[in-house]
Amino acid sequence: MSSGVQFQPGERNGRHEQVTFLTNKEKMPSQRRGGCIAGVIVGLLVLGAIAGVLIYFFAVKPNKSSVGSVTSRQMDQTLVYSGHLVLDNIPYNKQLENPQSTAFIEMADKLEKMLWSTYKEDPLLSKYYNRSVISAFSEGSLIAYHWTQFVVPAAEQQVQSEITEQRVARALRTGIRQAGKELVVTSVTVSLTDPRMARNPRDDNCLFRLDANTDLQGFESPDYPNQYPPHTRCLWQIRGPPNSSIFLDFPDFNVEDDCANAFVYIYDSFSPDESRAITKKCGQRPPTNPLEVVSSGNLILVILISDSDIQKPGFNAEFRAIPKMTECGGVLEAPSGNFSSPYYPSFYPPNVECTWMIKVPQNLRIRVRFSMFRLKEPGVDVRVCHKDYVEVLGVKYCGERIQLAIGSTNNTLTVKFRSDGSHTDKGFLATYSAYDPKNPCPNQFTCASGICIKSQLHCDGWNDCGDMSDEVNCRCDKDQFVCANGMCKPLYWVCDRVNDCGDGSDEKQCSCTSKEWRCGDGTCIPREQQCNGQKECADGSDESNCQASTRTCTDFSFRCKNGECVNKVNAECDQENDCTDSSDEENCDCGVRPYKHNRIVGGVNADVGEWPWQVSLHFSTMNHVCGASILSSTWLLSAAHCFKSAQPDFLKPELWMTYSGMRDQQDMEEVQVRKVKRVLPHPSYNPMTYDYDIALLELAVPLEFSNTIHPICLPAATHVFPAGMSCWVTGWGTLREGGSVSRLLQKAEVKIINDTVCDVVTEGQVSSRMMCSGFLAGGVDACQGDSGGPLVCREESGTWFQSGIVSWGEGCARRNKPGVYSRVTKLRNWITEITGI
Repeated sequence: MSSGVQFQPGERNGRHEQVTFLTNKEKMPSQRRGGCIAGVIVGLLVLGAIAGVLIYFFAVKPNKSSVGSVTSRQMDQTLVYSGHLVLDNIPYNKQLENPQSTAFIEMADKLEKMLWSTYKEDPLLSKYYNRSVISAFSEGSLIAYHWTQFVVPAAEQQVQSEITEQRVARALRTGIRQAGKELVVTSVTVSLTDPRMARNPRDDNCLFRLDANTDLQGFESPDYPNQYPPHTRCLWQIRGPPNSSIFLDFPDFNVEDDCANAFVYIYDSFSPDESRAITKKCGQRPPTNPLEVVSSGNLILVILISDSDIQKPGFNAEFRAIPKMTECGGVLEAPSGNFSSPYYPSFYPPNVECTWMIKVPQNLRIRVRFSMFRLKEPGVDVRVCHKDYVEVLGVKYCGERIQLAIGSTNNTLTVKFRSDGSHTDKGFLATYSAYDPKNPCPNQFTCASGICIKSQLHCDGWNDCGDMSDEVNCRCDKDQFVCANGMCKPLYWVCDRVNDCGDGSDEKQCSCTSKEWRCGDGTCIPREQQCNGQKECADGSDESNCQASTRTCTDFSFRCKNGECVNKVNAECDQENDCTDSSDEENCDCGVRPYKHNRIVGGVNADVGEWPWQVSLHFSTMNHVCGASILSSTWLLSAAHCFKSAQPDFLKPELWMTYSGMRDQQDMEEVQVRKVKRVLPHPSYNPMTYDYDIALLELAVPLEFSNTIHPICLPAATHVFPAGMSCWVTGWGTLREGGSVSRLLQKAEVKIINDTVCDVVTEGQVSSRMMCSGFLAGGVDACQGDSGGPLVCREESGTWFQSGIVSWGEGCARRNKPGVYSRVTKLRNWITEITGI
């Protein structure tokens, strides 16, 4: 397969501007000196004349229109509008499916001429009109898919605001009405379209027409599985039998993670009409979350665009025709069950309406809980939900929801689902059950929605019910903060720069005066002490973001290789060159997840490749013992207490095995197993206090990085992880205190706790090389077996950094007993001394 020929900047009408090279004979010096001098003089005169003309045209002559200049040509703006026309008085001819057929050419020419004649009647559109193209036909009443291009010169760009969808559509409808009875057009759509997706089927060599049947067939992006060519523009039109839909999935999908310059767009139409778009995707999807879509009718359009210099393998896709859905919903009368959006977990099709009527015995009520809910659509206000939505008890729900639980008021409940003509998503999976309203949750707390939660989760500060009903009318304990709205929150959430109460009352008494600077731990210092090169704040935040000269270096500056200092918070690997030698952006091929992950709603199991730096450490004949993180192909980071124990054998490297790329402890596919060459606990490690609880492991054989194996970024010693920042801890540790280790890799979202509060809740047991983090999901914590694993935080640049190493804690997930982690920034220099990283 080859991609379509593209005109590049510097080309004119498809041909390169002519460049003539002198032959060797022409390069030879002349035998006549006088002729040479005369030639030089004539040449100078010619050059002077040319220069004079150029100066006149570009610097002296008034420029009435800049269309002719090279600069303005590059600035000309192209506007493309696409859509379809429904022609009632012309029968469908199967030959119209072939753009090279006589029937297609004649009908397309006729319609393109009609489009031009309609636009030329508009004084504005006719001035900028470039061309119209009929790109495809489909059956029913004859449907013609069209696009029209307008070119606005750089000097007249203000006109763009007048060339709108409304004006183009109005001109088209008016012109068609005036065209007479030769063409009876009953429907017209027009949508602003990315010009890169407007292709001419009669001369495009990367446009493919595929016929779907009940057999599974496939197609690939150009040169798959090698990289697709730069500036790729490819279209696939897939057509099935009448009264069918197209099921399309991508077992492998790897497009550059920049949806502005590289993407796959899928349409429920043969026109790149935004009102018929199903989805737009980029990045690399893991095998556990493939892209799967279903069309509403018997055709679908797939477009691959790449303008990036970074090429990827692309995709391989599969498709087949399936019966068109005629019914959706139904009556559910069992005491419990489940239902989902059509074709779940594939994307639901456009233009669907479903209704489920749930009925249980008269004396019972119904609770419904959505374990997955994704109805996301661009530009939709989730408070209104005017496009795709689920409606229950008169309330519409859309967007993405981590928790959604609803209870009925009687023994019946109606659930409606609707999708409009554009942009679908994974949909939802719901379970329902009947319950006795007199005793809805034996020995548990009953949420307002009717669902049950453990009694100890009532009034613990976390929204376990999903509707906050477990956190109202609470009596707060002495170790909790009483919000102004009556809710109870852990004391260590106060003044962490996060609105935990919802009304801001936990942060109201934390502000400093206008003459003061607020430290990261909430304390206030005189403003003149900020950026004075001295550490007044306990966490050093007063010196961490100072716009001082690069010659002014403090203990909180990022030091460039050339000796300059950058007084900016977290300058390293933020995709901005802050050092003049760019050393702040060196060695930044870390902290990224090759697979593109959607949020996994309602669970704590990690996805494949979601935490590619996570390592499982196995000792001798034992299974998983501790966790670790990947720093490079040969170095891992873990905790010292995993190796320095009462058993001296734990320090012997030959007794350890490392497992990288693992998610399931019983699945070794794509897992890289390595022996350990050296175990290096920190020499200052204190087994009594867990101070300096850090260790480095050198591997005997280097790792090979892949989609599931990739290093985490190490923060600079000056990197700041502020209180309240959300981070993630991962591991295969026990799921409860005293329990057995988990088979699947677990993840928990946690929140950095400021140092002052950390010291209080641990009763003064933390050193400066330790940090605490609290738990945003009640009852979730690092536990036995998670030791040595990473605590990672994502910066605004999208890069993940390791802020901590799982070290110690009082029990697991106990109330107000947060986990304690080794602080990586305080141990960063030692890591560099040993590894050179």
